[in-house]
This record gives sequence, structure tokens and C-alpha cells, in this order.
Amino acid sequence: MFDKVLIANRGEIALRVLRACREMGVRTVVAHSSADADSLPVRLADEAVRIGPAASRRSYLNAAAIVEAARQTGAQAVHPGYGFLSEDADFAEICAENGLVFVGPPPQVMAALADKSTARALMSRAGLPLPPGSVRTLPTVTEAQAVATEVGYPVILKAAAGGGGRGMTVVRSAAELPRAYARTRAAAQVAFGDDRVYVERYLADARHVEVQVLCDGHGNGVHLGTRDCSVQRRHQKLVEEAPAPALRPATLDTLAEVALRGVLSVGFTGAGTVEFLVDDAERAHFLEINCRIQVEHPVTEMVTGVDLVQEQLHIAAGTPLRMRQSDVRLHGVAIECRVNVEDPDRDFAPAPGRLERFRPPGGPFTRVDTHGHAGYLVSPHYDSLLAKVAVWAPDRTAALNRLDRALAEFDVAGPGVRTTIPFARRVLRDPAFRAARHTTALVERLLAPIPDSTDNAGNTDNTGNADSAGTAPVRAAVPDPRAGPAPAGRTPVPATGPTTWRNP
Repeated sequence: MFDKVLIANRGEIALRVLRACREMGVRTVVAHSSADADSLPVRLADEAVRIGPAASRRSYLNAAAIVEAARQTGAQAVHPGYGFLSEDADFAEICAENGLVFVGPPPQVMAALADKSTARALMSRAGLPLPPGSVRTLPTVTEAQAVATEVGYPVILKAAAGGGGRGMTVVRSAAELPRAYARTRAAAQVAFGDDRVYVERYLADARHVEVQVLCDGHGNGVHLGTRDCSVQRRHQKLVEEAPAPALRPATLDTLAEVALRGVLSVGFTGAGTVEFLVDDAERAHFLEINCRIQVEHPVTEMVTGVDLVQEQLHIAAGTPLRMRQSDVRLHGVAIECRVNVEDPDRDFAPAPGRLERFRPPGGPFTRVDTHGHAGYLVSPHYDSLLAKVAVWAPDRTAALNRLDRALAEFDVAGPGVRTTIPFARRVLRDPAFRAARHTTALVERLLAPIPDSTDNAGNTDNTGNADSAGTAPVRAAVPDPRAGPAPAGRTPVPATGPTTWRNP
């Protein structure tokens, strides 16, 4: 096992990795921007290195500065968390060239799976079911029109280099396609430096189901069951649960088996997620493979008892997988809600600010992953995720009730600060969601305009829309640097160089 690991990330995932390392007796180095100098991960790390200013391109996306920080501190491995450089094959290769272990799959595997078109072809050869559409990218609008006509509208245009819910455009008619094709290619070029796109049949009312896998470098692999991530807004997940509810056991088994077969066929190692869309007839359609720890990994940990981050580290250190498939047992139901600092009443615009009050929920079988605390300044420079609240219960109804209770207890307040907690509670109380009849269209339905519900007494029913953070003025939307394009090539070390300090 490693003696020291550098954590190349921030926020709750940096803290999550730090805690896993500490329980394993591994010392930690947190690489951080100047904006995060007083963050909880930095406070708790054995060592911390400032790698640049607040802008993520000059800090968390600065591969050269991160590698130099690891070399200065004697770290043997780099854990990238999720986002930023976590699925950047060039960064993984740079780590290897500098004698560092990248906690993730080999660079060539990541590169192949990061290209959605290549990944589709590889998984098709491995026997995974694909949605109707093009296996290869489509360099002309004429080819895109031909595929769309063949599979039938609506279709979805996808950037081959896209990810994280970005680089996708739904097209509902042939008349819309030429403009959407040009717009999607242009946006993909700006965001990813790659304008290639392909076409799939768009499944408007489907379930988003994923399979968690672990694979070592010795040809062994296991799956750890399924998760349902159908509650999404603009392809960004809001609520996740394990195992995926209301699907036949045979469907769940098949998904898990084909997912594991697919990743093993390409030499995948580490923790990964294979994502599918499942239609109303329970036919599965492969979407993509994520080569990193997922935001929603806590629900899998809660139903399996497996620490996924610790397993990532053991695999990266060369240890054979410490479990067999027969050792994996699923118990009960776990559901997670993401708490973002956003204003649901203003199209989920970011609403950062200083937290004057911050009291996370507690109670039995309630887990809160967060880097927040009273007095913490939620920075406008990064994504808006503040916390993840996950609960476990023996059955789904009890888990839903427990999560609603936990969210009701979560006290977050500060000037200008608003959160997604009220909207999440609306989701939990929705009849279709409670009956596990929801699809990826759920959030769109909840956000659709509704008739005025003013009653005879002149009171407006805003049930589920009250803001737990009060009624302070709303902040303007701030671009999310983490959602921006990956850096092209290798970025030079900042002129000032990393600044290092050590906790006693």
C-alpha cells in the first residue's frame, strides 16, 4: 500500500478520499487553489500544497502543478476524485511518466472509453445492447439526417468527447436537425476541442440505471449491483438510489452481468460505472462508462458495506481484488439527495455566499458527505454541490421517509444563499416517484408551469417550494469552471510555484 497519496480535488470528494486514506494509515496531501486555502480538506490533511489561484484552469486543471506538488511532497499516488482531471487520459499518462500511480484505469482504456463513439463500438462488440442510432460519428448533416430518419424522431445528438451531461441536444423533428447539428458541433468544439457527433434515438420516458463495477489488474472483476439515477435536470443527477427499484430481478441480473463483461473486455481496472437507459418494456440500452468514482457512490456503499474508495486504492497499489462475486450481498435500500447551492425558483441559478448557519441532519442510518460548516464561504468559482444526504432503511418506503425527515432537519442559511432542498423534498413526495414509476421526465414534469392554485381565501399553495435558506436576495448565475473544457496539452507550472505547508 502507498505511504502517501496526493488528492487532486476539492470539496466533499477530497474530504471523502482523505478519510478513506486516514483509516488505512495512508498519509495525505491535498492540492488546493488559493480560494480553498481554509477549506476543511486542507485543514485536515497531513500536508497541503497551493497549486494556483481560484480559477480551476490554473489550479485543479493544471496537470503540471499537481504533478510537481506530488513530487515535492513525496506522494506515490494521485487520487483525482471526480470531475476536473479524473477522466483525463493525458493526465494519467503524465503521472505515469513522473513515477506516480494514477488511481484509475490505464490511460489507453480511459482514452478509448472517453470517446463515446469508440466506447459504443467496443461495447457493441462485447455484446452490450445499444440504443438505435449510429455507431460511428457523422461528419455531415446529410449523414445525420439519414440516421435520424432511419431510427425515427425524436433523436439526440451527442458529442463524441462529451460527458457529465454536456454536449447533447434533443431534436424532435427533421426541420430542427440542421440547426441543432451545427449548434451541437460548434458547442462541442468549444467545450471539448472535438466537434465530432453521433445520433441516437431519444428515449423520453426511460429509466437511467447504472451498474457499479470493481476490476483489478489481474483480470478479476465484480459488480456491486445497480443504482437508479432517473431524477435528473438537464442530464445532471439530483436523487440516486440503490438498488434500482421496480425492475424485475432478471433485468437487474442481466444489466449487472453485461456491464461487468463489457468493462473486462477492454482491460478496465479500478472503480467504474456502466450506465444504461431502460425503457418501459425493461429493454436496456448502453449509454457510457465512467472511469472514476461517482458522486452517488455512497448508496452502493450503504447497501453492500464495501468502501469503494479504499478498494480503489488497493487496486491502484496492485492488490488483487479482495472479494469475489459471491461475497457481494445487497441489504436494504439506500437513497441519496444532492444538496446544491442553487435557487430552484430561478431556474436553479447558482446562489453562493457565506454560510451563517450550517447544521446537517443526523439520526440512525443517515450519512452526510459535506465540506460545509458554519462560516464557510461557498465559492462562485466551482460547482454548486455542498452536501450529499444519504440514508439506509430495510425497505424503500422507510428510506424515503427517513430521507425526507433528514432533509427537513438540514439547516442552511446565509445572505444570498439558497439550496435545492425544497425541490428535492417535492421529488420525494411525488406520487410517481414514491411508487417507483418515475422516469427521466420526472423533473421536467415537476418544473412545468401549473395553473394558479390560489384558493378562495386568497392563499397560494406553495407546498414543497419554501426555501430552507430564507428569502435573501438571489445571486446572479455564475459559470461553472468545472463544467468547462478540459485543458489542451500540458499546462506549465505557475511562475510562483506551489506553496507547501504541513500540519503538525
